[in-house]
This record gives sequence, C-alpha cells and structure tokens, in this order.
Amino acid sequence: MTTRKIHLRDAEEALTILGEQDLFLRQMEADYGVGICLNQEAGAGTMHLLVRGSPSRVHKAARFIRSRIDAARAGRPLHTAGPSPLPQDAITRGHNGRPIQPRTASQKRYVETIQSHELAFGIGPAGTGKTFLAVACALRALETRQVQRLILSRPVVEAGERLGFLPGDFLEKVNPYLRPLYDAFHSMVGPERFRAWRESDVVEIVPLAYMRGRTFNDAFIILDEAQNTTLGQIKLALTRLGEGSRMVVTGDITQTDLAQGTASGLIRVMEILKGVEGVAFHHLSEVDVIRHPLVRKVIKAFDKWEKAK
Repeated sequence: MTTRKIHLRDAEEALTILGEQDLFLRQMEADYGVGICLNQEAGAGTMHLLVRGSPSRVHKAARFIRSRIDAARAGRPLHTAGPSPLPQDAITRGHNGRPIQPRTASQKRYVETIQSHELAFGIGPAGTGKTFLAVACALRALETRQVQRLILSRPVVEAGERLGFLPGDFLEKVNPYLRPLYDAFHSMVGPERFRAWRESDVVEIVPLAYMRGRTFNDAFIILDEAQNTTLGQIKLALTRLGEGSRMVVTGDITQTDLAQGTASGLIRVMEILKGVEGVAFHHLSEVDVIRHPLVRKVIKAFDKWEKAK
C-alpha cells in the first residue's frame, strides 16, 4: 500500500475537482480502486487529497486527478459525467453509488431531527436504522464542509467475556465494540477511504474512557449504544461538544448490558434534558425495522412478554 498527497488551492478548487457532495471523488475511487480523502491544512486555507491504495492504482488515480487540476486552472472544461442527482429525500450516496435514504416515515423524521438540532437522540430497537442513518448524516455534514471531522464513540461493556483477557492494547480491545460503526462507514465510503480517514484523523475513534478533558470543535460526534452508559458517562460525553459541533446519541432502552441495579444514563438523561432548547429526542419502533422480517416479529414478541410480566 502507498499514499500520495496532492495539493489543492482552496475549498472552491476542491469542489470543482471533486464535484457536489464528492460525487466525482467517489466515482474516481470506484474507477481506480483507491481510497481518496480530502483534508484541510492546519492553520491554512489550502487543502490536499490523500490517495491510498496499491502503487499502480495510486499512480493512475493521481495522474488523472492532476489532469483535472491542470484543466481547471487553465480554464478548460472538465468532464462532468457522473452519478445521477440524488433523490430529494436521500442523505448521501453509498460506496456502490446507490442513494442512502430513510425508508419509513419515522426514519425520515429522525433524519430531519438530526439535521435541525445540534444534539439529537435516536432511541429504538435493533434494526431500525438509528445508527446507520446517524452515520449517513455525519458523512453528509463532512462532505458539505459543515464539519471537519467525525468522532465515533461507544461504551465498552463486558458481556460474558472480561475485557482484560482479550488480546492486544486497549484500542485493539475496544475495536470489536465499534464494529457496527465501521460496517456502516464501509458500506457508504468503502474500507480504503475509511482507513485513510482514520489515519489522517478525519475520523477519530474515541472510547468513553478517553473523552475526559477533551473538547471537539467543528466535529460530528456519534455516541452509539448509549443505553450502556451510566449517568456520569453520558454527561461526560455530552459536555465534550465544542464550537461548530453537533452530536447524535443512539440507544435501545429496552436492553442494557449494565450490571444489575445500575441505572442507564440514557434513560435518566431523557428526563433531565426534556424540553431543553436545541435538544431533540426521536423514538423509532418495530415498524421501522429494516432487517429480516423475522426480526420485527421477535421484537414484538419480546415487547408482549415484557408487558405481560
């Protein structure tokens, strides 16, 4: 694997080269089999692209990108063929070129809630798209330059297997807990681009234990599986918001892996932040489950059993 750095003058030139919502960037990734990441130089208005992949693929992709830059700077017309415009309710486009959009009325309201609030909570059972749609909204915010980086976090809760006995250092141990977030990004931007983003800190994985003392500016923060946080932990996460940042907190209050007798911070914070301006809660239900049809029946059966108890 190799990485090539290509400098751009400013955000306007980046838009010209990469297209609206990075449509040409994704097309180039698909055409050349590379990962391409756009970064802004620290303390400057200039930007650069990082092209990552096998040496031969990177060479071909870099040569094509430079030809687009030369044409743009010389005032020559650029090739504009690319994916068709996104449907009106689509959030972004997946790595395979297909639009990513809400599939139920409640999911659509959830996306609107995320886009209109700096702190949004998505609460519902497994398979309702609460994490997947949050990742899509984060990607859209990054592509449209609303934020400069993405922060991903999940509580690490030992369920059956003690963390101390897992191999590797701490970050390697928490990777399995963050896998659902990785899967969502892989389906939207591809593993190569996601890996390039991680290496350049466009995407940062921050376990809750490492959040203390930090402030995240110009970032889109996703706290996933928040039902497994204590009140102190969720307060710690919520108070990391900095200037120009927004946060989505997701969780399923019907299932928690916390020790018996430990209250879920997500349930408590629903009461504490109720009615606070700028904060919104959206609830999804089994109607919004998009997984195998049997999952919806399983959730209904469990709900019925819980109520009977």
